[in-house]
Amino acid sequence: MICYHHGDAAGHEHSDHHHHEAGGEHTPAERKALLKYMAEHNEHHAEELHELAHELSDDASAKVHEAVDLFAQGNALLREALKLLEKEEN
Repeated sequence: MICYHHGDAAGHEHSDHHHHEAGGEHTPAERKALLKYMAEHNEHHAEELHELAHELSDDASAKVHEAVDLFAQGNALLREALKLLEKEEN
């Protein structure tokens, strides 16, 4: 799998830096921030994919639209998880 994390094929830059340390846990605030960031990040990519789908053949376009729908489902789950974390804090 190729990860274009700081400059990707779509031509935009990501200024985020992810460091995955073994055994390291996030603080509650970091967990919420990460979930929020990932949902927003995924939404941005879903928009780009949707635009790209309109440039493709019917079969390829249908698959990309299906992927965009799956992005939306995943993002909804991330936002639900975020709401649960916020509710747990109160």
